[in-house]
Amino acid sequence: MEDFSREFEYRTSRSGGPGGQNVNKVSSKVELRFHVDNSELLTTEEKALVHEKLSNYITQEGYLQLICQTERSQLANKENCIQKFYELLAKAFAKQKVRKATKPSRAAQQERIATKKKHADKKASRGRIRHSDY
Repeated sequence: MEDFSREFEYRTSRSGGPGGQNVNKVSSKVELRFHVDNSELLTTEEKALVHEKLSNYITQEGYLQLICQTERSQLANKENCIQKFYELLAKAFAKQKVRKATKPSRAAQQERIATKKKHADKKASRGRIRHSDY
């Protein structure tokens, strides 16, 4: 995978949630922004794939946006964002295997029918016993 780091934009801000004084004074939340259409490293087909598969992460301006704020340090959050970016790209570019339709084997069919019969017998045995002698 190519190095996209020169095309990244970073924004930092203070994280939300618990953490006391550290959260209130340190900008540890990192927002990674990557403009998909302006990328020089992606081909037009790859850009279309990214738009199609990662549309939930893309803003109206065309930025792929990731936010990381789980760690206490800005550097760790930045590294998490970069790692998450590359994982998302790899997932978007991965080819999905074509499923070949197959029929179940004879043994699998017989096992399924035997299981159904056993289950039916168990249910039938729970019913009320009716005597026609009365």
